[in-house]
Amino acid sequence: MNYLLYLLVLPGVAYYIIFCYVPMPGVMMAFVDYKSKLGLLGSPWVGLKHFQRFFNSYYFGVLIKNTLGISIYSLLVGFPIPIIFALMLNYLNIKWLKKTVQMVSYAPHFISTVVICGMLTMFLNQETGIVNQLLGKLGFETVGFLAEPKYFKSIYVWSDVWQGMGWSAIIYISALAGVDYELHEAAIMDGATKIQRMLHIDIPSIKSTILMLLILQFGSLMSVGFEKVYFLTNPRNQSAANIISTYVYQVGMLDHDYGFSTAVGLFNSLVNMILLITVNRISRKVADESLF
Repeated sequence: MNYLLYLLVLPGVAYYIIFCYVPMPGVMMAFVDYKSKLGLLGSPWVGLKHFQRFFNSYYFGVLIKNTLGISIYSLLVGFPIPIIFALMLNYLNIKWLKKTVQMVSYAPHFISTVVICGMLTMFLNQETGIVNQLLGKLGFETVGFLAEPKYFKSIYVWSDVWQGMGWSAIIYISALAGVDYELHEAAIMDGATKIQRMLHIDIPSIKSTILMLLILQFGSLMSVGFEKVYFLTNPRNQSAANIISTYVYQVGMLDHDYGFSTAVGLFNSLVNMILLITVNRISRKVADESLF
């Protein structure tokens, strides 16, 4: 019967082979002056020229600043909130209310990025948006949220938290379901509050899960979602919205500079790999937990 299990994982394996491993020879574009009529092997070799060009360009500092700014902001806000949400939901004893909260919190995950960005554009519109209408009724001046670079990171991160909080909490809820309830019974007998039980029983019990997901989060620190940034970007907030993934799209797909765009994307992937290995080693030494 093992062949049925192999058949079950076949679509996942096929996906990674087709879309991750088969295109890997294309990494060579980062080291050649790629010309479509010459092909990958016929294009002239330029070595690290594209990398040097990127490091010396005006955009390098801006792209790193914006990408890391959004990523670190997302990590500091978006990582702990699903844990807190899962812990609170775990102590909700009213079954119908618990199921309702779960359903409502999971639903935004299934809304497409295009729709989310459309909603944000409508709600935050300076003239007709519901947020500015509410501010006006309260006596405040209207704000062009999507026209001000200083608001871009917060709009991106907090809308991401709203959309992904419930879905991200699923794995923590599953881990909390495996916590031995006898520990809670003993803590209740000793007069422990719910907060104390969370801190001294629940969190230590799911520490491995938290660390694994934290390591993976660091491994994708430089990978800010392209679609959402692209749809929310306009000429007025571009100084805060220009990140590595949108820059790769611009120079690769729009300017047809395939070698340079591949070099920038490869640099981004190498930084993520270094971060993943570094954080994994630190976790192994400090907490005796690691991915590999």
